[in-house]
Amino acid sequence: MMMQEYQPEKIILWLKKDLKDEIPASLRKLEGDLFEIRFSKYGFSHRKLIHSLEAFPDKAIITCDDDVIYHPSTLRITYEEYLKYPQSVIGNRCRNITYKDGKLLSYGKWPFINQMPPYSQLVMPVGAFCVLYPAGSLDSRVQDVELFMKLAPKADDLWFKMMAVLNGTLSIKNSSEIIDPVPIIGTQFVALKTVNKGQDLNRVQWNALMDYFKLTPEKLKEKLG
Repeated sequence: MMMQEYQPEKIILWLKKDLKDEIPASLRKLEGDLFEIRFSKYGFSHRKLIHSLEAFPDKAIITCDDDVIYHPSTLRITYEEYLKYPQSVIGNRCRNITYKDGKLLSYGKWPFINQMPPYSQLVMPVGAFCVLYPAGSLDSRVQDVELFMKLAPKADDLWFKMMAVLNGTLSIKNSSEIIDPVPIIGTQFVALKTVNKGQDLNRVQWNALMDYFKLTPEKLKEKLG
């Protein structure tokens, strides 16, 4: 991220505080005005956004993963779309949350979106490809740790999607394509996406979110309509 064509104001790596004494010297040397390592008592993937929202409530925040390498154009392409749609959550890769006969299909059957319809209420940005969240775009309950650990403990993408829905914020797919990020060798063996996909936990967790907030596919469309 430090090699991006468009540099952000700040790059923060959020790590669990247990790792504080295990940071390689080569990584520590990178810290400065642009790059900073901060620590959290939490180990779940939601931490990087909930802490950043608290630290920078008036800033647009782009989330990314630390186990892939992003092309230098990624932030530029993401930010340029934000300038066109400053009130929307921007995803560079998105799936369409898909129902059939009122039943939620398995996550593997949520198709990737190639062209963004003008108003699509079931667009779910995929975090690994970078997601931009404008300031104030998510419901105030976004930082309710007890609640998201109950409803979506292994699905931060789904939790943040629901928080956008509850706030009346549209999620859209970037109309421009980024170059796919490249996984760092040796980091993908126990990836969260693999666990969720293998056990269909994304379907389970999205149903839990919908039930808790008393939403149906029809009500979801009305909420963002």
